Amino acid sequence: MKPVQGVIFIISGPSGSGKTTLLKHLLKAKGLKNCLIKSTSFTTRPKRPNEQGGQDYFFISEKEFKRQLKAKKILEWTKYLGYYYATPRELVARHLREGNHIILCLDLKGALRVKRLYPHNTVTIFILPPSLKTLWERIRGRSQKTKEQEIDKRMRLATKELLAAPRYDYCLVNKDLAKAVTELQDFILNKINT
Repeated sequence: MKPVQGVIFIISGPSGSGKTTLLKHLLKAKGLKNCLIKSTSFTTRPKRPNEQGGQDYFFISEKEFKRQLKAKKILEWTKYLGYYYATPRELVARHLREGNHIILCLDLKGALRVKRLYPHNTVTIFILPPSLKTLWERIRGRSQKTKEQEIDKRMRLATKELLAAPRYDYCLVNKDLAKAVTELQDFILNKINT
């Protein structure tokens, strides 16, 4: 069997920390554009208007998710706000065999599982908001339609998730987006080149 050569970068952080925005900027960054691949996850949640199936997520039914799980085609999974999210096992394995570097957005449970399965190839990154107040403002500002109950649920979950930050290889405070993108790009390039 060909040895695994690629690196898995996992970005985690509470809802509103900016991890998805950072990821989008990283994938367009000059130094990373040609050497970093975003892993596309399965999800059972409905597609949002600005999302594309197969690019943002593979949108599947709960029945299909359970079939994939039973068939051991899922590397890691979680249930968040009533919907399943999962990483396709073969997609990650294939990219690693080909020597590609992959980036994933995962929760703590998923990050730890992937790190356990690929201990020498996984680098975990935790994105912190500058403050809980900023986090609340970001969650609230995402949509005027976001219900107070959902904001409260996300804030309670975020408070728990922040406690996991010390378990990650690298933590980054996302106060200024441009600065955070540059810092994260430098960190990732350093890991790829060592």
